[in-house]
Amino acid sequence: MSQRIYSCLWRLIGWLDNHRYQAPAYANANSIDWWRVLPFVSLHIALIALYWVGWSPFAVFFAILMYLIRMFAVTGFYHRYFAHKTFQTSRAGQFIFALIGATAVQRGPLWWAAHHRNHHVHADQPQDVHSPHQHGLLWSHLGWFLSHANFKTQLERVRELTRYRELCWLDRFDSLVPIALAVSIYALGDLLAHYVPQLHTNGWQLLVWGFIVSTIALYHATFSVNSLAHVWGKRRYATRDHSRNNWLIAIITLGEGWHNNHHHFPGSAKQGFYWWEIDLTYYGLKLLASMGLIWNLKQVPSNVREQHGEMRG
Repeated sequence: MSQRIYSCLWRLIGWLDNHRYQAPAYANANSIDWWRVLPFVSLHIALIALYWVGWSPFAVFFAILMYLIRMFAVTGFYHRYFAHKTFQTSRAGQFIFALIGATAVQRGPLWWAAHHRNHHVHADQPQDVHSPHQHGLLWSHLGWFLSHANFKTQLERVRELTRYRELCWLDRFDSLVPIALAVSIYALGDLLAHYVPQLHTNGWQLLVWGFIVSTIALYHATFSVNSLAHVWGKRRYATRDHSRNNWLIAIITLGEGWHNNHHHFPGSAKQGFYWWEIDLTYYGLKLLASMGLIWNLKQVPSNVREQHGEMRG
């Protein structure tokens, strides 16, 4: 019994400190880490709480706001900055947005960037761990990141980022940030219930809408780029993968749905190559650039943009 208790405690510590994680001997590319799946599943089950907490206009507004802020941090910084270096910012700037990105419960910035770089190297090949064409739609959508094999950060792909201790700390203790956010949201709701009762919200309601609902929406919107954006949409460019441009995914992910554009030229901060391709993340980055918080936003060269139908690596 004591050995079992010790094992459970060690696994609980592993939820908080990723350096304590050890994959079992039987782990392989297709084995799910059921212990670590529990928080993910529990978050979805927690949607039942909507029945008890109800809703209010402010709670719904807050959920949308939390979704937009965190999605921008993931798409603008986790993706376009950390994974692709499509612009520059200060050390303080990269930490602040990495911190906001970590609240999306999509692991740390090093882990995220490393896996995405691997995706571009092996897009839709057997080594691409979330290719729907190689491993199936469900696995590409959520199975891959719940597996033992894909838990650890591929540090060899993000060597230049490992020199920043604060980013390494975020990557090691990535679960502490969303926990702190959840507690803060509950506290905010409790304060609003006391001091601004006309908003008709409270701690539990704001927690469910502002954290649980918005986080699950973030999950599946982001995952849809890995899965649906490789099977559903149009191909402007004959890239070596199956990436697609999908306007609906572009709307819900603030511009990430222009995925075929992105695979054609990953080095661009703007993924909507033409004026009619709405890219809200890029508009946000332009705003930050106008404020001097980021700079040197890279663009797709016009001759590359017009290479319709041509093969490009």
